[in-house]
Amino acid sequence: MENQPIIDSKWNQCLQLIRHNVQQQAYETWFANISPVTFDEAERRVYMGVPTHYFREHLEAHYLDLLRKVLYRVYGQGVSLYYNVHADSTNGEDMVVQGTQRTTAVDTPVVGAPANKSPLMLQHLDSQLNPNYTFDNFVEGNSNKLPRTVGLAIAQNPRQTTFNPLFIYGPSGVGKTHLVNAIGTHLKELHPEKRVLYVSAHLFQVQYTDSVRQNKTNDFISFYQSMDVLIIDDVQEFVTPGTQQTFFHIFNHLHQNGRQLILTCDRPPMALQGLEERLLTRFKWGLLAELERPDTDLRREILRSKIRQNGLRIPESVIDYISQNVECTVRDLEGIVHSMMAYSVVWNSDIDVQMAERVIEHTLGKQREQQRRELTPTQILEHTCSFFEIDPADVLSKSRKASVVIARQVAMYLVQKHTRMSTTKIGQAIGGRNHATVLHSCHCVEQRMDTDSAFSARIGELEAQLLQ
Repeated sequence: MENQPIIDSKWNQCLQLIRHNVQQQAYETWFANISPVTFDEAERRVYMGVPTHYFREHLEAHYLDLLRKVLYRVYGQGVSLYYNVHADSTNGEDMVVQGTQRTTAVDTPVVGAPANKSPLMLQHLDSQLNPNYTFDNFVEGNSNKLPRTVGLAIAQNPRQTTFNPLFIYGPSGVGKTHLVNAIGTHLKELHPEKRVLYVSAHLFQVQYTDSVRQNKTNDFISFYQSMDVLIIDDVQEFVTPGTQQTFFHIFNHLHQNGRQLILTCDRPPMALQGLEERLLTRFKWGLLAELERPDTDLRREILRSKIRQNGLRIPESVIDYISQNVECTVRDLEGIVHSMMAYSVVWNSDIDVQMAERVIEHTLGKQREQQRRELTPTQILEHTCSFFEIDPADVLSKSRKASVVIARQVAMYLVQKHTRMSTTKIGQAIGGRNHATVLHSCHCVEQRMDTDSAFSARIGELEAQLLQ
């Protein structure tokens, strides 16, 4: 090996040549972070230290010809380029990669270049799991038996590879978020040493955008590549090419290293539009499990479970009537229970079949489609603002006041639910927001309705008034 001063001198020559052939931002992002290079003169090998496999893949995809020309000029013709990938170290040694082919991991690491693990990887990890979502309160039935059984198997043995990735799909409100949180929570109980993270696709996208803006993309990628189990909710919200490309590399790293991926979506991969084909292909590698709308028997059991959770006593005749006459999602069933609670308190009356009929008529009646066509964003916005006692001008403004934000998010949620407008048009109609803001708002409202019964009851009341 050459001594370090000579190595540094030659690499500095390389950097000077590279700096004159790429833009300054590209140089700072992709070349300034390369560790000092080692040159094995006997083997004619140049070893270059890089933070992650994603970093190495990007260099090869965009700058391999430039690197080859520069290295030939400085180190001489016929040298081979090897990478020491620090963040993917195993057993304390750097992974050594030549070109696009992986070689053994026993070659000499880069001199003076310790594994460059991000501080984010070493800090305590908050898994972001909702402890209220467990297998105990996830009611099993024919429509969800397969994904629930597979999810339980993954929680018990996260290193198995048969169900990797687990791709759970189904319409909004059938329990996808509940199930993946239950998997993560149970897994942490059985394997507390595992790094488990639940994150929505929207938040992942926001974090990625922030990392690019702050020039911390490598830290972002290294953090996600450190997970043992990664749960991404609502992957249909991956809308930007940069986010998709970054997740592709994170997916590859985790899958190749036997780490578990759990994904949810509102439709199967073959029905997704706007996502890269290579991502869609990988979504199909493991198990596709559909969460269907609950059948009659499951609706009955869900109602009984929700009634017990809320400390209510509702006659079996009412439960039977609702389960037999309402074909809807779990969230709709929760809404019916909360609405009956509200009706019972307001009218000081017992919950009976007649009350159930009125609640169903208000929330899921036969006139719903006709009413949906007649409702306009303006009507929904005005009614929502009146209900929350908020000035519509404030909702349309850029105000971040909590009460205004809630009213704005609920308005977007109701417009999305009761009209056929696209998220882009909804955003334009409500203050000129973009489609990502609308998706995030709807997701926030749905999540809060799942966990806050009082809030869910208020939205049910607002919706009943809106549809009168």
